[in-house]
Amino acid sequence: MLSWDDEAAAAPRQTPPQGATAEASAAQVALRVNADDKRVINGQTDVNQLVPFKYKWAWDKYLAGCANHWMPQEVNMQRDIELWKNPNGLSEDERRLVKRNLGFFVTADSLAANNIVLGTYRHITAPECRQYLLRQAFEEAIHTHAYQYIVESLGLDEQEIFNAYNEVASIRDKDQFLIPFINVLTEPTFKTGTLETDQQLLKSLIVFACLMEGLFFYVGFTQILALGRQNKMMGAAEQYQYILRDESMHCNFGIDLINTIKLENPQLWTPAFKEEIKGLFLQAVELEYRYAEDTMPRGVLGLNAAMFKGYLRFIANRRATQIGLETLFDQDENPFPWMSEMIDLKKERNFFETRVTEYQTGGALSWD
Repeated sequence: MLSWDDEAAAAPRQTPPQGATAEASAAQVALRVNADDKRVINGQTDVNQLVPFKYKWAWDKYLAGCANHWMPQEVNMQRDIELWKNPNGLSEDERRLVKRNLGFFVTADSLAANNIVLGTYRHITAPECRQYLLRQAFEEAIHTHAYQYIVESLGLDEQEIFNAYNEVASIRDKDQFLIPFINVLTEPTFKTGTLETDQQLLKSLIVFACLMEGLFFYVGFTQILALGRQNKMMGAAEQYQYILRDESMHCNFGIDLINTIKLENPQLWTPAFKEEIKGLFLQAVELEYRYAEDTMPRGVLGLNAAMFKGYLRFIANRRATQIGLETLFDQDENPFPWMSEMIDLKKERNFFETRVTEYQTGGALSWD
């Protein structure tokens, strides 16, 4: 019976292939990646060579995303089911809010995933950034799964909810705003390398990081988390909190990506381009406000649509300044300061009378 040592000794020695030359080896060595040569877009280095790192911030975000892994089935939905089935459990306005909320989100993360997988990923040439995008795409799938899990748990009409982005005007208008920015990157003939196409890519990144994940999600997040603060729909609120954690990181990664592209390609950030981006910000704020009006035509949960006008302007100002634009609105205060606490991904905090602790995997979730 051979030991490991015997097997190692008996293994044939590997010899260089016949005809290998010192010149060929030198040519191969010359193909090794130099970190300084990497670029986020239009790079010429081998995208399969992850290291040496140049964009360590992207790798760190990838590791943080992996550490925050969770799965929807880990959340107990029994109390939500009982509340939903109880005719007196929720008001009609609260039920409308939940259904409109899910009507947007059940397809929103699929749009985001399509944009990453079919568009953005193939135009990014920094492997560290690609690594995070792969993790982000998986998280978008988890989010879609979570919304489906809530819909299924509550026994909602799946066709009605999943087709809301075609049937409900306030949801359809938001998605129709986004789809052209997906289509331009997924077009097979689209290729970066010119001022026009590089600006189109940068514009799409801004729309998805700052306006979709950074703005379009916040009315819905606030509404469901407000339900949770009143001890209603606690399972759904718990899942939305985890999704908010992920989406905050998606937004921050996208902003870092945008600012790095700007730094490496300053010719893209022209006055005309900035004015176009400002116009998109203003349009997005108006669309999200209309969605707030539609989801809550009357006051509910201590909230009303008018309160969201200030909140959306506050968020838009923050996103604009994060990518180097001036503030767009006279709105300095956050009308929902408790949402800032929800977005904080680092510290332990009180949450719906429970204590959320940092978790490394979904199975390690700890609730006191």
